[in-house]
Amino acid sequence: MRKLSLLELNRLDKETFKGVDKTPLVLILDNIRSAHNVGAAFRTADGFALLGIHLCGITAQPPNREITKTAIGATESVSWTYYNDTCESIRVLKNQQFQIIGVEQTNQSVDLIDVNFDFSKPTALVFGNEVSGISDEVIPLLDSAVEIPQWGTKHSLNVSVCVGILSFEFVRQYQIERKNLIL
Repeated sequence: MRKLSLLELNRLDKETFKGVDKTPLVLILDNIRSAHNVGAAFRTADGFALLGIHLCGITAQPPNREITKTAIGATESVSWTYYNDTCESIRVLKNQQFQIIGVEQTNQSVDLIDVNFDFSKPTALVFGNEVSGISDEVIPLLDSAVEIPQWGTKHSLNVSVCVGILSFEFVRQYQIERKNLIL
């Protein structure tokens, strides 16, 4: 076994990447206070070829040194939009027929293990502030909520970890769905 070189990974250049079909998923970052978490979301969005990111409220925006340090160029390949208010972002996406799923611990959250994503329309996942979670005014706008099961002593995971886990699971199910449609 040996590690592959960067050349052997055969990654797309930024211009080619912009033209490829994207995974029908948008990440909504609701008042994320850490620019490092924002950069990690950009890197995840690039890695899974997501439609884009909505940066909302106090969430840092490119160009930002801390985002750039973590994103390693993904801010140039991933489409993003800034919204002063997360509710405005959700209204825009709902008008485009997106389903809006919050990643939050609520009285109606579904355990990620039990989630079967609906691919009949595009999806937006809302990730909340590192301390207070999704804003209270956003909760009523959600179509559903999902939470990642945990068995330790902490009440939550870092938001960048949640972005990675949820994005991977969405893409995993999406790829299975696409293969089933082709067969």
